[in-house]
Amino acid sequence: MSASPDRLLAIVGPGDGASLEDIAAAERIAELAARAGWIVSCGGRNAGVMAAAARGAKRGGGLSVGLLPSANSQEGAAELSVILTTGLGEARNAVLAQSCAAMVACGMNSGTAAEISLALKAGKPVVLIRPARAAGEFFRSLAPDQLAVAQSADEAIALLTKNS
Repeated sequence: MSASPDRLLAIVGPGDGASLEDIAAAERIAELAARAGWIVSCGGRNAGVMAAAARGAKRGGGLSVGLLPSANSQEGAAELSVILTTGLGEARNAVLAQSCAAMVACGMNSGTAAEISLALKAGKPVVLIRPARAAGEFFRSLAPDQLAVAQSADEAIALLTKNS
């Protein structure tokens, strides 16, 4: 598989407090993305959507890169291919948003909202999987041409494939 920066997919969502539905969606989209030749990036922690994205990418036979907020690699998900200890705290969200070609959000919390906002500001396409109505409307109002809503991981990968 060739590694290309235009095939780096950020998968974001809650760590602690992620719902089982969000975790399942993250694992599925990461697996599908890896099989389609994307490199998966995430927040890197061994929790919630981040750990699920690493598991899915591994199951799909692909690479995953985790950008940890701390300088402690022990906090990284075991299934990550590459762990980058940034020591940047929540500022690592900007690195994640700027470095990806596209972003998929599975679930929502304040950190996820920040990542989505930064990706939209950077002109990146973003797909929200089953967002709350208010969240979908809010982000669509910011960048209607960049935002898509999907009801499943399979629909999300179809949207990304169509637009890449």
